[in-house]
Formats: sequence, C-alpha cells, structure tokens
Amino acid sequence: MSILSGMRALLGASLALCVGACGGGGSGDPTERSTSLGTVVGVQASGAYAWKGIPFAKPPVGALRWKAPADPDPWTRLDATRFGNACLQNGRIYGPGSNNTYDATIAATLNTPVGSEDCLTLNVWRPSHPLANLPVIFFVYGGSNISGYSADPVYDGAALAKAANAVVVTANYRVGPLGFFNLAQLKGGTNAAEDSGNFALLDLIQALKFVKTNAAAFGGNAGNVTLVGQSAGAINVWALLTAPSAAGLFHRAVPLSGGISLASNLPPGNIPTLNPASTYAAQANALLARLLIADGKAADMASALTYIAGQSAADIATYMRGKDAKVLLSTLLASGLTGSGPIPDGTLVPTDPIGAIAAGRYNKMPVLAGNTGEEGKLFAPFLTLLGGPPGFKITDAVRFNMMANFDPNAATTLTEADILDPAYVPSGTPVAGWTAKAGLLASVFLAPARDNALNTLKTQQSDVWYYRFDWAQEPAPWNKIYGAAHAFDLPFLFGNFGPSLFSNAVNSNANQPGRLALSAAMMASLGAFARNGDPNTPELGTTWQPWPKRLVFDATPAQARIATE
Repeated sequence: MSILSGMRALLGASLALCVGACGGGGSGDPTERSTSLGTVVGVQASGAYAWKGIPFAKPPVGALRWKAPADPDPWTRLDATRFGNACLQNGRIYGPGSNNTYDATIAATLNTPVGSEDCLTLNVWRPSHPLANLPVIFFVYGGSNISGYSADPVYDGAALAKAANAVVVTANYRVGPLGFFNLAQLKGGTNAAEDSGNFALLDLIQALKFVKTNAAAFGGNAGNVTLVGQSAGAINVWALLTAPSAAGLFHRAVPLSGGISLASNLPPGNIPTLNPASTYAAQANALLARLLIADGKAADMASALTYIAGQSAADIATYMRGKDAKVLLSTLLASGLTGSGPIPDGTLVPTDPIGAIAAGRYNKMPVLAGNTGEEGKLFAPFLTLLGGPPGFKITDAVRFNMMANFDPNAATTLTEADILDPAYVPSGTPVAGWTAKAGLLASVFLAPARDNALNTLKTQQSDVWYYRFDWAQEPAPWNKIYGAAHAFDLPFLFGNFGPSLFSNAVNSNANQPGRLALSAAMMASLGAFARNGDPNTPELGTTWQPWPKRLVFDATPAQARIATE
C-alpha cells in the first residue's frame, strides 16, 4: 500500500469514527441524532444540519409557572424541523409577530401579547461535514428581557456554524414577569434558586445542562462551550458569569452591549444595567395589587394591600398562577411596570455582581466583550431621560412598515426629517443634533457599565478582549438614523442579512462587498475565540490586543477595515 493510499484509508477510518461520535442515528441519516431524551430528526440546508424546537424543559404552565424548569418527558422520535413557540411577551418591533417569525404581522401586534407560555425549546446547527469535537457557541437573545425569540431570522445559526466550524445553539427563555418575578408569596423556601425569582436564568442554566449532556450527539465538545449574549442577553451572560450554579456549564463568555452594574457601582448620573432585588419586589407587589383591583377584590391600592395581608401565601400563589398570562402582561404594560432583568438575590446572582468579580468570586474564563459605536441610536425613547422629546416622531408601526417597504437599491425621497423629532434635525448639529444626543445617551448608559465590568474583570485575569463595531454604510437616510446602532453587529456575527427587521434599511448592493468581508472576519474571530479562548485569527489582518486596547470592526463599501486602538 502506498503512503498516499494509507493516508486515505486512515482518513476514511477517522471520518467513519467521527460519524459515530457525532451521534448519527442507526439509520445512517446524519439528520437523525440520539439524545438523552430521545431521537431528534432535523434537516439539511445550506451546507449545515439543523435541529429546531427541541424541548429542554416541561412547559412552565399552570402549577409550573414561576417554578424552576423541570426536565421534559422523554420522547421516541421528535420532528425537529420547526422552531418552537416564542415565549409569551407583549409585541414589540424587535419581537415576533403572530407567526413566530419576522413578518408583516409584527406591525399589527405591537403592544399585544404574542407567543406562548409553552416555549422552552432550543435549536442546534452544525456544519454538514462529519467531524466531531467541535466548539459549541450558545447564543442568548436580547430584547430588554421583556421580548426576544430564537426564531428571529438574524439568529439562524447555519452560516455561523459553517464559518466558525462550530455547533451553534440558540434557546428560548422566559421574559418579562414570567422570566423575572420577585413576589414573596411565590417563594416556597425549599429551593433557593427558584426563590430567587430568576426563572429566565434558570431556563438558560437548564438549556446549558442539556448541551452539556448532549453536545456530543451533535458533534460538539461539552467541555468547550462559549456563551454569547447581546443586550439583555449580555446582561444575562454577565449574571451567569457570577452565578455559582452555572459553574462548569460554559467556558468562555461573550457579552455584547450589556453590563451588570448597579447604580452604586457607577459615578452619579449614569444609568445602571442592574437593579436591586427590592426594585423587582416593588414591581411584583404593585402588579399583584393592580390585578386585585381589576378583579374587584379591592377598590384602590390601600385596600389591595389590606386584602393581601389577610391572605395566605398559598392563596396568593394560587391566585397568581390562575391568572391568564396575557392579563399579567397587559396589566404590567398599562401600569408602566415593564422593567425586567436579573434579580441580585444573593443566592443565584450575587447582591453585587461587580463586587463579586472584584473579590474573585465568579466563574473565571476568557471574556470577549463588544459594543457598537453608536449604541444610543436604537434607544430613541430614552432621550426623554436627557430632558428632550423622544428621538423618533413616528410610531414603531410606521417605522416598521417604512423599513419593510424600503428599497435600498433605489433612489428615495425619504429624509431624516421624516423620522426624527424636529428638535434633533439636522442630525449632525453639534450638541443638539440626533447624533450628538444619541452619543450623550450612550455615554451615560452602556459605556460606564462596560468600563466598570471590564476594568473590574481585568483585576482578576488578563484574557479580556473588547471590540467596537463602527460600520455605518447603510443607504441614506438610515446611515444617519441608525449608523452603528445597538445590535447592528449581530447580522455580521451570524452572517445573516435578511429578510429581517432592519435588512431593507441596511443592506444594499453598494455596501455588499465590504459588508460580507467584515462579516467573514468577525465570524472567523468568534470561531477562534470559541476554539481556544483568543479571538486572534489571520482574517483580522492585525493583532487584537487585550483590554484596555480595543479592536475596531469597520468596512468601506468595498472592503473590511479592521484596526486596533
């Protein structure tokens, strides 16, 4: 046998072993995999395999509402070709419509309940080659922790799985008052994690446990999981980085455009990314009282509190679990009580996560963080915090339809004055213009939380990297309206440019060459970080140095432009 023939035989034997290690079913169908819960049958598309809608917990309904996720019942053979339901949430421009995806119904379902309480499912993608022991990239969606869904087309994992040569996982988790709820009468006293009220974080821990048990079935390495989260998802990643019960479930962290700072961690005048547990206790108590008033059990807040004091904890818990979840959401929305996020209870999440990191009490691992260069341009309503009107003069429904019908490759009469409040036009006006005001907002919101978290982390470890995403090549007027806005790095990291919420406003034929080149470099870098805890890769064309240095991701219409600052 020649050396070449021997090498071919050895490679063939290795690939055959890899097919077995990847968990291929006995039928020989690579879309059929055996998990700890039963066989799942997925689909092949675009050079990748995908399994969608895999339950990782029982539906958290009825008596299981506001409970820690319970292991699902096993199955024999699961059709894993369709996404599971989005978790119940009030419709937002960033969430699903009535069909669990991006479509025209989003504009018609704003501020009305969409999704389902039966929603705890995850999705898996991997390259269609047979190799095993691939790094796992687990993504946590954003949405202010009141919305978000894994079926968002931007989060399809096929392109990233191929480019990063990794297994990509996304999961639905409870949001809003079903995901984070701090009501004393729901605490049973026998499960401290459950009593924390952090049901969304418990969902993510449960999903990570599924990955740890079943990664090999999809060709992944359970000992090499990278947890990525954006916006609220990044806040949740930071929370899990400090959660003792999440130890060993992931090994690298990528929090993008989020932080974990209390007001007490920041200089005065800045906006925290984390509220104390007392804030969420007040929210839960206020919701309970308003529900009782709406049901005629009390006439006003004072009598509602009197009524509550006369009920047992079990009675209140039964009452709350018996309420239609859509009523819970609509009551919260009508009352302006919609804030949501990790509850620093002292058990699941430290009462001061930044303090815990400073003391070395966290799950130490390589961290890659990032922000966009113009975060504030996606937070137009927040400009009221600076004393001015909201940034946009049009409703979300109008803006949604405006973007959906926009042709990025045709001349347009649309101008920034059609979208922005007159107070911020022209957008480039120093101090008072849209760009300046959005920049000021970002400087008191996400930037202080970034510096607080990364500078604290750097006192404990050296392997901390950071990027800023500056790409702003959208067709006019969106290049001024959005530019490098919050979340605009996500399509580049996933390699997905539509159809999705912002795709028509952002992606033109003119900017395609540079956009695709930048996306390829960003996916390659994320893949390198997932493999070995260091984001450096030849595709960057430069050396990425650890924080406080930063890598700037940008592109001209024709080519990527990546530099170190």
